[in-house]
Amino acid sequence: MISVTQPFLPPQEEYQKYLDGIWKRNWLTNMGPLASQLEMELKDHLKVSHLLFVTNGTIAIQIALKALEITGEVITTPFSFVATTSSIVWEGCKPVFVDIDPESLNIDPAKIEDAITEHTQAILATHVYGNPCDVEAIDRIAKKHNLKVIYDAAHAFGVEVNGKSVFSYGDISTCSLHATKLYHSIEGGLVITKDPELLKKIAAIRNFGIASFDTFSDLGINGKNSEFHAAMGLANLSYIDDIHQKRKSLAELYGKRLLPFLKATRPTWHSGSSENHAYYPIIVESEELLLKLKTELDKQQIFTRRYFYPSLASALPYLPKLELPITENISKRILCLPLYYDLTIEEIEYISRVILRIQNN
Repeated sequence: MISVTQPFLPPQEEYQKYLDGIWKRNWLTNMGPLASQLEMELKDHLKVSHLLFVTNGTIAIQIALKALEITGEVITTPFSFVATTSSIVWEGCKPVFVDIDPESLNIDPAKIEDAITEHTQAILATHVYGNPCDVEAIDRIAKKHNLKVIYDAAHAFGVEVNGKSVFSYGDISTCSLHATKLYHSIEGGLVITKDPELLKKIAAIRNFGIASFDTFSDLGINGKNSEFHAAMGLANLSYIDDIHQKRKSLAELYGKRLLPFLKATRPTWHSGSSENHAYYPIIVESEELLLKLKTELDKQQIFTRRYFYPSLASALPYLPKLELPITENISKRILCLPLYYDLTIEEIEYISRVILRIQNN
């Protein structure tokens, strides 16, 4: 069986060393020394101003909305994981969907201004598959209309735009460290901001809004993470360069063995940014071909994922249905192929041969 993704795991003895320290200290959660160490090491690795380690990527978005005091309309993308939209609704705000760019698959900045109303307070955009949005255009629009910007950068760990971390853009960026991500802490997330005052507020919100032993500063939530998750994050961080390089080589092999012969294209990557190879999505010629590929690959126990399908604008039972033509079209034709650290060259070649055989039969 070849799964669509598998988590990277460090050598067990390296993780065990961190566990031995946890047992000695008997400090399991409430932002212990390993969680604090992970924050510092990630801040240095990513070259960002301020960073907080939280429970998961969904809580990260919810905290971002709460910290920026967003209560009205939020312009967002229908082409993302459901947590992007559900977080907006969960926080009592109204998502306003804007169609995507057909090349990058990110929210189309040219369509944002038409969606702005007197109730609009923020833009929440996703760097889809780690591919950076047009951050410069979004920044101009936000400044013009006095809007806050949150980036759902769940897929974008390690990506740089114009020589600096993609997390540096917007008022707040969030990231997921879920086990399916290229860098993970089993479960976890990050909240990143340039603003030191906003950082203090986010830190308080993460810890129930507690300001001191007997005072409260904000409405808060339990967004803290454990020492066990931080230990995995620290162990994995030692391997991040190797992880990036291995995924890059596997993606390049797909590009040689499969892409020139496939009736499919790939999303256009931001020209001024690095690529982290978090996923290997293909946009198949037709939904008919996609379904044929997926059905036959499943039979061969080669598992792919229709990610993202369906469009959030038309699929969520708690929101009015809205059909956005580009998103609807792309979501029916997008397929993510297997890509993970332990995938072998032989498996990539096998997957490629099987896909081409299915297509051509």
